[in-house]
Amino acid sequence: MCGIAGFSDYDSNLLDEKYLWMALARRMARRVSHRGPDGQGAHVSAHCALAHMRLAVIDPQNGQQPMTVRREGKECTIAYNGELYNASELRADLESRGYTFYTDCDTEVVLNAYLCYGTACPEKLNGIFAFAVDDGFRHRTFLCRDRFGVKPLFYTIQNDRLAFCSEIKGLFEFPGVNPVIGKEGLCEIFGLGPARSPGCGVFQGIRELKPGHFALFDEEGFRAQLYFDLQAAPHTDSYQDTVRIVRELLSDTVRRQLISDVPVCTFLSGGLDSSVVTALAAKELKERGETLSTYSFEFQGNEEFFTPSSFQPDRDQAWAEKVSGLLQTEHTTLLCSNDQLADSLFDGVIAKDLPGMADIDGSLLHFCRQVKKNHVVALCGECADEIFGGYPWFHRQEMYDGAHFPWSNNLDHRQSLLKPELRAELGMEEYVSGRLQESLKAVPHLAQETPQQARMRDISYLNVKWFMSTLLDRKDRCSMWSGLEVRVPYCDHRIAQYVFNIPWEYKCPGGVTKGLLRDAAQGLLPEDVLFRKKSPYPKTHNPGYEAILKQRLRYILGDSLQPIHKLLSQKAAQALLTESFDYGKPWFGQLMAGPQLLAYLIQINYWLIHYNIYIDL
Repeated sequence: MCGIAGFSDYDSNLLDEKYLWMALARRMARRVSHRGPDGQGAHVSAHCALAHMRLAVIDPQNGQQPMTVRREGKECTIAYNGELYNASELRADLESRGYTFYTDCDTEVVLNAYLCYGTACPEKLNGIFAFAVDDGFRHRTFLCRDRFGVKPLFYTIQNDRLAFCSEIKGLFEFPGVNPVIGKEGLCEIFGLGPARSPGCGVFQGIRELKPGHFALFDEEGFRAQLYFDLQAAPHTDSYQDTVRIVRELLSDTVRRQLISDVPVCTFLSGGLDSSVVTALAAKELKERGETLSTYSFEFQGNEEFFTPSSFQPDRDQAWAEKVSGLLQTEHTTLLCSNDQLADSLFDGVIAKDLPGMADIDGSLLHFCRQVKKNHVVALCGECADEIFGGYPWFHRQEMYDGAHFPWSNNLDHRQSLLKPELRAELGMEEYVSGRLQESLKAVPHLAQETPQQARMRDISYLNVKWFMSTLLDRKDRCSMWSGLEVRVPYCDHRIAQYVFNIPWEYKCPGGVTKGLLRDAAQGLLPEDVLFRKKSPYPKTHNPGYEAILKQRLRYILGDSLQPIHKLLSQKAAQALLTESFDYGKPWFGQLMAGPQLLAYLIQINYWLIHYNIYIDL
């Protein structure tokens, strides 16, 4: 895992001022130095500059980047951020085709795969990645991102130059790129946030290479192309065979993702998803004579103030300790205080370059910082709910009617926070509806599907393309803030594609939420763990945290120079300070209720200040 940055220009020769351009590329990369504390490098050719910050996971002694192959007086250079899980098979295939390897790192495998297969290269890769290739053989720059966007890659085009970076902050080092927000950006922040439209960078002129896409840039300009999307196909396997195949895919995926030359751990909440990953990982490591380390997360005061709800029926700690004991892992429970949680809001904004899931982001960032003290790689249970249909909106008709995103189905409260004149100018309802309809048009369907089957496919597709992307973005940015690589086994494209076509009555047999996954995990865990009711990532229930947020927001609202006053209705914002929040009624997802709305507004104000954002209406 690493950070990459660079730019390309096919109208001039960068070598004429090589050291100037190399210095610029290095400045861009230094803005994402937290992603790669183990090394750095830069490269400049006639038409492309690349810079790299390295987090060494495989073959730490070698694999310095950017990495170059030279043949017949020409060069091909890569800057790569990611992890390849089929590196050994792909290396063997390339060796059979005459390619020679000088390191054990997967960077060299990806570079040679590109040289061998060209634009068909990403279809050969099983992993999480974002990379840029300065292709001197074909006189072009090649950008690529993994199938579900686990690894980020942003870009902009300025005066016919392409600039790109792992994170938006690196692009602000490039001449002419400024933090400007227009109507679209405000609709993203207030209408969709903390989700974000695929490909949208929120800031004017900044885009994100969409998941499952590659892009070419040369004298003809920039063009992006889709290489992977979920496909609809009849599911012909019996239920028993389906269970077996899911178990085999999960086992293979976890085994592959344990490959590392540095310490590996898992995040363990004691829920189904993380417990299955941990059980498979512990079994694999035990066969190697190793013991797995596990971590769970808790908040100060939750033992006293926790209140069960339909979204969060019980606390994790006792379950995590039980599963750890059964699997004989070395377990650590990490604690976050009210002050640490409130302060984490600010680092969360800088980590993402945008307001995010408020303290849900910040707490993960805080916990990952603690995990990094002893580990470099972690596996987690993220994405199982999107793939296997675990969220409430899969099961409750009223949460999704096709008119709104199911995890955020009421814009009224969001819009009420804005000044009336701004609300009228933005047209937020139309913007959000437009993004939803665009996504629904892209859903692949089968001709013989019933209306109910079509609806479930719609929800599955939306969850993968939107909600899962939001959580993956959170996971990458909050973990890589401390140089911790978090892997996501359920996000393996083979699993996602196979399960996408499994009929709902198989995914939820007898009405049992994620019953297919529970049956696939039989024998790995006891029944009470396998059938524990879903409980999401934990959050604080301590009223002291809400009090801190109200105090901070009260200060912001009392200072007329704070930039958020340009956007907020003073009356609506002041009303939040006296409101008694229902923690069981989220306005986004399952966790973001009243306190998280306060935190989100605090993040927006800090974001406007920190990035010195100009609002262009």
